[in-house]
Amino acid sequence: MSDRSTASRRPAARPAAGPAVGAGPAGRAAAVRAAWAARALTAAAVLYNAWVLEAVLPTGLDPRHSYVSELYAADQPFHLLFGGVEILTALLVATGILAWPPGARLPGDRTATAGRWALGVFALASVADVIVPMRCAPSVNHACEMVNPWHTATSALVHAGLFVSMGLLVAAAVARGGRTRWPPLRRRGPWVLAAALLTALATVGPLFGRPGWHGLPQRAHLVLVGVWLVLLAASLRAEHRTARE
Repeated sequence: MSDRSTASRRPAARPAAGPAVGAGPAGRAAAVRAAWAARALTAAAVLYNAWVLEAVLPTGLDPRHSYVSELYAADQPFHLLFGGVEILTALLVATGILAWPPGARLPGDRTATAGRWALGVFALASVADVIVPMRCAPSVNHACEMVNPWHTATSALVHAGLFVSMGLLVAAAVARGGRTRWPPLRRRGPWVLAAALLTALATVGPLFGRPGWHGLPQRAHLVLVGVWLVLLAASLRAEHRTARE
């Protein structure tokens, strides 16, 4: 049989799917870092929604018409609990950022790095949000100012860091195209980003003198942020899973 006929029967070579994460010591070290980052981000996603405790704690706030940050307003009975949880959440996000393994030099890596550090702004601003809390809960104390300048500024930084991070990381996942190792983020990230932005915009009524029913969209927003952190954790695990196989 001629070499030509033999070659014609051979299956066509599959196109390369992009550089794989190495299985050597460096690859295994990256996999360990990715696992720790994913655990920290998953735990942060859970704690970020600790507001569900208001279902069993006598906070005196109506979830339909109150901001979650009112739970740790200076005059509230559980301000130390909810403020402490907020700080712990920020520390977990910071742990995820620091444990985040280096990229594989695929398209979008610089964008991903910028998104990672924007997430750091989100964590730092969350701590500042607790350091300068609302003085009181305006949903139950009508003499309380709705807009506390310092707290409003830190909350704005929280949202700025969050949405910049989400936008950059989604852009990085899309830029990697078919070679992406972030399928959870590439497939679902844009939808979570859009929904999180819409729910955040639905909470600004009280800032413009139109309070009421802003509590529900804000709590939906926090759930979506938790979903986002879980997607990010799943993407990091997926990117470095081959190093453990």
